Amino acid sequence: MPLTRRAVTTDAASSHADRESVPSADEEPFEVRLSDESFETYELDPPPYTLKTTKKELKQIYWDMVAVRRMEMAADRLYKEKKIRGFCHLSTGQEAVAVGIEHAIDKSDHLITAYRCHGFAMMRGGTVKSIIGELLGRREGIAYGKGGSMHMFAKGFYGGNGIVGAQVPVGAGIAFAEKYAGKNTVTLALYGDGASNQGQVFESFNMAKLWNLPVIFGCENNKYGMGTSANRSSAMTDYYKRGQYIPGLKINGMDVLSVKAAVEYGKRYVQEGKGPLVFEYVTYRYGGHSMSDPGTTYRTREEIQRMRSTNDPISGLKSKLLDWGITTEAELKEIDKEARSFVDAEVAEAEKMEAPEPTAQILFEDAYVRGSEPQFLRGRIPEENFYYEQADMGKEKPAVART
Repeated sequence: MPLTRRAVTTDAASSHADRESVPSADEEPFEVRLSDESFETYELDPPPYTLKTTKKELKQIYWDMVAVRRMEMAADRLYKEKKIRGFCHLSTGQEAVAVGIEHAIDKSDHLITAYRCHGFAMMRGGTVKSIIGELLGRREGIAYGKGGSMHMFAKGFYGGNGIVGAQVPVGAGIAFAEKYAGKNTVTLALYGDGASNQGQVFESFNMAKLWNLPVIFGCENNKYGMGTSANRSSAMTDYYKRGQYIPGLKINGMDVLSVKAAVEYGKRYVQEGKGPLVFEYVTYRYGGHSMSDPGTTYRTREEIQRMRSTNDPISGLKSKLLDWGITTEAELKEIDKEARSFVDAEVAEAEKMEAPEPTAQILFEDAYVRGSEPQFLRGRIPEENFYYEQADMGKEKPAVART
């Protein structure tokens, strides 16, 4: 079982904790110092360069990143075995963004992202079994096998959206709804550098600033929008400055602690009624845009290997934990083993799920709330608009574990 979750790698020489200040107890808080290169700001005071945490949380963060990567590696294998078909977008290399964000927000907060969403779905509460089951098209998948790689949902998580940039105005709408209801939450709306030039992104910025919405817009800049480098698609690649009239923050997205510190700071900022922010998480994907893209036609293998060997988010955190005396090499190996075994077991369970033949009737499920179906739907009589056969009427749809 995983450890109990809470309540661009920084230079080890610049990011530190005094060994003498690290408490022996796992749950006793202490401060760590972030790298001086963690942030760049635009019309905004920088976040504190210190982060309060515990040994327990740091170990959990490490476990989470290992688990997300193991799950993505399993999806890679299943796709190559032709058990996953269609689209499959992996986030290998970008684990620090999803994990860092989740450790900075609460379950009452909201998050919406683009189609590279598996890690976010897991961190928001989706099980590995339900996520892999979804990729396999199983009925017990997180979206009943209908969403696939790009459309996964959980409580407080609105996908996984396949239309480039379209999740940004939806995210602004979620923030508007929360503010309208008087709730003191934050909404994070993420998009890629490839989506940053979409008109609807700028329209959302404008409305969010006019209405002072509690939303953090976040560009996951992994350097390549599909097969095009950022400097070939964007006249200005400082995406954190794109809000113009909205303050911005550029974050080292390969350092999970910088991400966590930035989002904690941003959440406090918007909850104080100061309006929206535009974040840029500078990260890197090791694989191609999707599984059908080898990822080496528009960048060199040497570039990818250099990023893996010098900027890997998991290796970077591992080095810090050892340098700071948080844990030992043996304990980290045990955490690695535990996380991988947990994910492998969940994946094996997902592969065992039955995949019943889809029927035409399944197409009509979840399109309408029961009782709200139109009387006629392309010539169908009302009785045919039910979700189940007549004999199944009144029965609950099989529950899907999501936590």
